[in-house]
Amino acid sequence: MKKTASVDEYIEQTPAEVQPRLRQLRAAILEAVPDATEKISYLMPFYEFHGKLVYFNLAKCHISLFIPTPIVDEHREDLAGYHAVQATIHLPLNQELPIALIQKLVKARAATNLEAAEPRSDGMMAN
Repeated sequence: MKKTASVDEYIEQTPAEVQPRLRQLRAAILEAVPDATEKISYLMPFYEFHGKLVYFNLAKCHISLFIPTPIVDEHREDLAGYHAVQATIHLPLNQELPIALIQKLVKARAATNLEAAEPRSDGMMAN
């Protein structure tokens, strides 16, 4: 993948048959957390909301969804049937995107980020 300045450019560089799926994933993330900031980081789409929220990247046969730990471990049962290791979930290109599951995971990460960003009673930040 060539260096890109925006998620639009990233998607435009991918094969035409995959672009609708990447747009669907992007929309699902932004619907789950409308206040997320979208940018490119490590040459892939990145979303930030009170810290790291989620990345995605197109591979040959799947889309990798990177959600900082411990979200994958906490939702291991929901992810049965998907290759999920540490903070990475492979979403096969020959299957429909599990939009409800993706949104559940992204919302869980957003909640974790918010919790860590909330000041404690002593005025310090949790974390």
